[in-house]
Amino acid sequence: MKLFDSVVHLGILLSTAAVMITPTYAAGLTAKTAVLVHGAFADGTSWSKVIPYLEKAGLKVVAVQNPLDSLENDVAATKRAIRNAEGPVVLVGHSWAGTVITEAGNDDNVKSLVYVAAYAPDKGQSVEDISAKYPAPESLKYFQKDADGYLTISDEGVEKYFAADLTPEEKKVVAAVQGPFHSRTLVAKVTQAAWRAKPTFMVVATHDAIIPVQMEKDQVKAANAKSIEVPSSHVAMLSHPKEVAELIIEAAK
Repeated sequence: MKLFDSVVHLGILLSTAAVMITPTYAAGLTAKTAVLVHGAFADGTSWSKVIPYLEKAGLKVVAVQNPLDSLENDVAATKRAIRNAEGPVVLVGHSWAGTVITEAGNDDNVKSLVYVAAYAPDKGQSVEDISAKYPAPESLKYFQKDADGYLTISDEGVEKYFAADLTPEEKKVVAAVQGPFHSRTLVAKVTQAAWRAKPTFMVVATHDAIIPVQMEKDQVKAANAKSIEVPSSHVAMLSHPKEVAELIIEAAK
């Protein structure tokens, strides 16, 4: 009996300890998992500074690795991550991935959307369509297309435009890990815009030299989104990770 009593007592202590170490701030979260979707010329490491903030707040995190070869395939990769995620999802997209989450975000498991310096096309629109009425950014001259139609951005383009506010060391990493991005993605049209039906949050990067800043502001109005502005280059999640993470956490509540 003494052995039995000791085991029971130990079990009670462990259960109590587990309750005590559960983050109290996780209780207010509606979403259980943040699914983070990277944009063009990037990979999942673009969320490396945001992830610790989200995990500390009690969110599970999945960073999708998109093939960047078509809207269809990027959406498929994102939907697979949503399907396999634990609990309801807050779906986050940077740059090109705004188009991806606009399509993939129609999944019933997605409870809210967060656009980080991202495109947010409407139904029947592509990136090319929504960009047409804005001046072409100077950074486009640093995009290079190979014989197969894949685009990359030069090291100089990363340094001056894409990630201008990062450290020299960070810029080199961004340039090194970039994924080639097929040009056909730019004309792929969204079939249903998730931001029309779900709570939407947006980060406007006011020093963005890739997506016109006015486009980002106009999208906030069109989506009736809760938004923040950060004095950031295109990679706001790397230059202002705390602010970006806080908006994602808010979207998860």
